[in-house]
Formats: sequence, structure tokens, C-alpha cells
Amino acid sequence: MLSSRRFAGLSLALMSLALSTVMFTSSAFSLELSRRERSIIAAVIKTLERASELQFTGNTKEATELWIKAAGQMQKVIDQGNPDVYEELSKGFGLFGRLHARLELDGASMPPYHEPGLSSDAMVKQDEDKPMEPTNPGEPNSIFSLVSFTKEVGPILLNRCGRCHVNRSSGGFSAASYASLMKGPPAGVVVFARDVASSVLIETIESREMPPNGNGIPAEDLKKLKDWIAQGANFDGEDPNQRITAGEQAAAPMPETELMVVKATGRESVSFSRDIAPLLVENCNGCHINAMQTRGGLNMDTFAQLLRGGDSGAIITPGKGEESLLVKKLRGTAAEGVQMPAGGRPALSDDSIALISKWIDEGATIDADERAPLERISRLAWAAAASAEELTARRREIADKNIRLANATAAPEEVITDHFRIVGTASQATLEIIGRESEKHLAAAQKLAKPSGERKGENFFRGRATIFVLPRRYDYSEFSKMVESRAIPGNWSAHWRYDGIDAYIAMVANDSAEPDEISSTLVAPVTSLAIATRNPGVPRWFAWGLGNAQAMNMNAADSDDKERLQLLASQAAAEANNAKVFLGNRLTPEQTDSLSTAIGMAMLDRSKRRGLEAALRQLTDGLSFEQSFQVGFKQTPEQFVDAFLKYVRR
Repeated sequence: MLSSRRFAGLSLALMSLALSTVMFTSSAFSLELSRRERSIIAAVIKTLERASELQFTGNTKEATELWIKAAGQMQKVIDQGNPDVYEELSKGFGLFGRLHARLELDGASMPPYHEPGLSSDAMVKQDEDKPMEPTNPGEPNSIFSLVSFTKEVGPILLNRCGRCHVNRSSGGFSAASYASLMKGPPAGVVVFARDVASSVLIETIESREMPPNGNGIPAEDLKKLKDWIAQGANFDGEDPNQRITAGEQAAAPMPETELMVVKATGRESVSFSRDIAPLLVENCNGCHINAMQTRGGLNMDTFAQLLRGGDSGAIITPGKGEESLLVKKLRGTAAEGVQMPAGGRPALSDDSIALISKWIDEGATIDADERAPLERISRLAWAAAASAEELTARRREIADKNIRLANATAAPEEVITDHFRIVGTASQATLEIIGRESEKHLAAAQKLAKPSGERKGENFFRGRATIFVLPRRYDYSEFSKMVESRAIPGNWSAHWRYDGIDAYIAMVANDSAEPDEISSTLVAPVTSLAIATRNPGVPRWFAWGLGNAQAMNMNAADSDDKERLQLLASQAAAEANNAKVFLGNRLTPEQTDSLSTAIGMAMLDRSKRRGLEAALRQLTDGLSFEQSFQVGFKQTPEQFVDAFLKYVRR
């Protein structure tokens, strides 16, 4: 909901927009235009106005998507070849150009734009009832030309990334086909359609992390990659599994690489998560784990990547510990190369190497999620064995370090409650208000996620959670940059994070904030944190969606907020063909969050409430998220989301 001051500023901006489009309104339409043509032009205007509004309020990504949509709508109309329609639309060309320029200044990656023309052989007015023909975005008169994957993006990837990620799958990442590129490495998706900023592919190229020579790629190639993603990362070939080429003859489809991941039976004497992952994280970090540039093509960020090996092939031979390259490298008995760890680090003890060899002898099994980072697996194993007091102490240590990183302007104060440690530069009275309201909202959340006997009091979070109170928006933004290495959306005033050990909320609040304002800000993050900490396997969309939905219910969201959520969720549902797109994080962050909130609203509905409570009870008792969800809702998360998407699209 916009504040009155912000709304007033927005109204002035839209007034300017309205004056620019006065000749573009229904009352000014040429008498030669049909009712259908007028309604189409009105739809273009509405979309453009909404894009301008979003750009003004700082929602650059959504504004960019709507600009592209409006441009596509206008192009479709122009392609019908009606000179009268073209004349009316031409009055808005300047508007399109100005908004395009403002979005580029905001940092959006925009497709190239030029004022469209009307082709000389299409000057025939269409019959009112004749269906619209599809636009051909590649025609010279188009508003923008779509970048071709097969003719432009594929050749760029082949030329710039081919040796490591087309001919091989270095680091577990193959870009040999459109399908494998969009799938990404085991660590996660690297291309988010229409979201250039969140696409790791672009981030690694711009930072010159890739290609590994550090020289980057030509600006023209980078621009094409950005434009392709901004336009939807579309595929224009026949088979998405076809191997990419230099733009001519297509090669045979690429087969998918099979990973031999074997789950632990529980009969093993050595645990990967408890015994092996911590050893690897401690001794291989920087070169093969969390490395800017992996050595020898060996990326060990995840278990799946560890099994895949590097340039020398697989480093693990299940059942044969002493014959495995990993053990030989650790002992210094490999035929080639130096003993590991390299770089002056001390060698592992004989007992540690024997433990790794024993684990391989027992089948090199895994008792965790093979897709999770080894660092996370190691953290979760420690946390599972730690007491509430140990976790509280560890969180205090992390929080003290983080508050210093945020460069607070004064020495922080703190308030301790049953479940929270509130720390910040606000007065003691303000911190006490935050503590009181947090406990109140946690009590409401506990009605959903009922704690078992041993999870009451401080044990609800298995140690107190931290609430960081930052006095200004600038401090809040700096906290996210320094602590989380990310920029947060402009409309956020609070968020939460849980990584298996640390559990915290960061928020903007100072002594001038009203208690009601503080209270409403805390509902979503407190609820989401309560849900997320029930089980390390709880996905973000589930906790985020329920937290935001609870906030909308408790804060009595007005009809405008609900209509906006419905609109955003409908747009996201239209983008997601099925649940796998949503659950696989292939939507933009904004689309994922709006759809998550809408799903959360559905789960909090009376008809689904009992199922939700049953699922959360199972999570608290240690059942996996998939199993808990099926117990509560009698279907898998994928089936539930698919059914919800169909409902929204009706």
C-alpha cells in the first residue's frame, strides 16, 4: 500500500503521463477506428501506464516485463497494417521511448528499441472480425528484434565457453544444449527468464569469473546474452536437447549424464554428513569448494559434483577406497600431480584419510540431500548434534560479527526475550516493543506450527533467534550487502534468514516508529522464521508464502493489496507452465514470491487449514518436507502446486 505522500508523487507522475497520452485516449480516437481496434489500443495504454507506475515506485523488473508486454501488444496491432490504427499508436511512440530510457537508467537490461514503421505491402485495413495474425519479431519494422538462441546465443556459448561447458561439463555444468543450459548445474539454475540481474550466467561473466582467463567476453556478445534473457530466454530450434553449433548444421541430441548417487542405509559406520563433509569443507575450501576458479576442473561444492570428478575423471570409486584418486591424492601416491591439500596447507592425518577411505569402501553413500552444498551439509550435521545453549552461543557470536559488518552508527543495545535476542542502536524502549510484538506474533505462529514438548521456550528455535534492528533504510541495505552479499528489493523493510545454524530477522525501525507500524512489519518474518525452523528441509517458498499470507490476514490487507496479489500471481501462473517451473526456481524472484504468497493464502483457508497444521506437526517431529506435505494435504507439493496453477489460470 503506498503512503499518501508517495501516492501524491505518483499521481503527479501519472498526470504527466496522462497529458502525454491525451490524444491517445478513447475519446480522441479517430472515427475510422472500430470498437475492437479502440479496445486493443486502450489495452496498450493501460499496460504502459502500469509499467510507468511500477517504474516510478522502484519496481524495475516488473516495469520492464510490462514494457515488453506493451511493446508486443503494440507490434501486433501495427502488423495488421491499418494506417488509421498506426496513426493513433504513433502518438505513443515517444512515451515508449522515454520509459525505455528511464528503465535503462534504473539498470534494467532492455531489448533494443526503435520506433516501428508500417510496411508498404501491409496497408490494408483488417476486417473487424478477422483474428489477429501473430507478430514476427524479426521483421525490420518490429519494435524490437528477438535474439535467436540457435543463431546468436548458441554460437556465443560455443565460442566463449565451449572448451569447458560444451565439450565437457566442467564443474558439473553443461551448456551443450538449450535444455542443459536452462537446467543448470546441481548447485542451481543459472538463467532466469526475463530476470537478467538474478541470472548467475550473466553475473559470472560480468565479474570476469568466467571465462577463467579473466578477460571476459566482448561487450556485443554480453549484450546479446542479456537481451536474450530479458526477452524470455526463448528457444527457437526444433529440439531443445540438440547440441549447440556455430549456427549451421545441428548435431545429434545430447544425452543426459547419469549420476550414481547412493543413499545411506543407516548400517554404515561412517556418515558423510557428520564425518566426511566437515573434513572436505575444512581442507578443500577455496580451491574446490566455494572457489572463484576451481583447480583441475574439480568442483566439490555439492555431493553430486564430488562424484562427477574433474578433468582427470572420477575421483571416487565406490567400494574401493585405496584405489580411489581422492585417497591417492590425499596420501600423495597419485601418479600425477602434487599431494592434496596444496598451497602450503598441512596434509590430512592418517586417521582422517582412513576415515574417507572407509566411507568409500562402504559404498560412498550420502545421508543428506546430494544437491545441497557441502558447507550446508556440514553445518546441519553440527547443528543436529548441538544443544540449544550451544546454538544460542554460536548465534550470538555470528550476530556480534554481523552487526559490526553493518557499520552501525552507535554501540548496539540488546533486549532478551524467551525466544529472541533483539540487538540494535534504537532505544531500550523501542527494542522492548520489538521484543514484545515478536513474541506475540510467534505465539500466533505456534498455533500453526505447534511445538512438541521439548521445543517450547528457547528450544522452539533450538536456541534464541536474533532480530537486528537497523535505524535507517541505508543501514538495512548495507547490512544485506555486507552480511548477505546481495541487494534487497526497494520495497522491503524486513526479512528473515535461516541456514540450519543461524536464525535471524533484519528490520528497519527507530524510535520514531509507531508500535502498530513495528508490529505489522514483524508479522511476516516472524511467521516465516517459525515455519522455516521446523525442519532444515523446509523450502523457502513454503515458509515465505505462509509468512506473507499470515501478515495479509493479520494486518487486514485491503482490497487493493489483494487485487494486486491476485494480478501478480496470475501473471506468474501464466509464466509457469507447471509446478516444476515454480518449484525449480525458474521464475523471477518477484514472481516466485507473489505466487508463494497466493499459495500460502490458499493453505491458510479454512478448507486447507487442518491439512496445513498436520503437515507442520510432522515437520516438527522430524519427517521430511515431502512426506509431511503428503500426510497433511494427501498429495505431493508438485501435485498441489499444479492444481493451484490450474485454478489461478481459469
